[in-house]
Amino acid sequence: MIEAQKIEKSYGALKVLKGVDFSAKAGEIVSIMGDSGAGKTTLLQILGTLDLADSGNLNLCGTSIASLSAKKLAQFRNQHIGFIFQFHHLLPEFTALENVCIPGFIGKRPKNEVEKRAKELLDFLGLAERLQHKPAEMSGGEQQRVAVARALINNPQVLFADEPTGNLDSKNAEELHQLFFKIRAEFNNTFVIITHNPDLAALADRQLKMQDGLLLH
Repeated sequence: MIEAQKIEKSYGALKVLKGVDFSAKAGEIVSIMGDSGAGKTTLLQILGTLDLADSGNLNLCGTSIASLSAKKLAQFRNQHIGFIFQFHHLLPEFTALENVCIPGFIGKRPKNEVEKRAKELLDFLGLAERLQHKPAEMSGGEQQRVAVARALINNPQVLFADEPTGNLDSKNAEELHQLFFKIRAEFNNTFVIITHNPDLAALADRQLKMQDGLLLH
């Protein structure tokens, strides 16, 4: 599902990634831990096509990312990839339902189809009573679950999560951990999770550590 070879990335004179190799199979949950500054988020952004590597090869869902134009890459990202961040980035003026629908509308899918899917996902995530609530009317854990539903709206094969429980208390963090496995069981998504939380990392099918711009297997 993901195959990255010899990924390098520098910012000015600072070499952040030093030839990283990474792969993940369909339906696999992989966690990556490491100290701040080790290159975890940079790697996640490159794997998720939000940033481009200086060199190396990346194949996602059977597609060579280097072969895509900027427009095609944006379409590919919308159709195949979902993102879950530490901060949920929900739009405050929109309801939970509207927030979840946005990527579907960007993908030009029919309004009725997108709204139906959004309601199904919010129900699946235990938020059926929160469809018309705005972010300020929901708890932190509920807001993060809305963000998870938004990440799932276009049925992505791959989900990238960057410190997804970093902003949650221990109870909500544990619920989100379990939710990832419930999602995988239901939809067979591949997950790549950057985390400082050893409990979450330990639940993954495979744990990796990043150090000085390299992945330790």
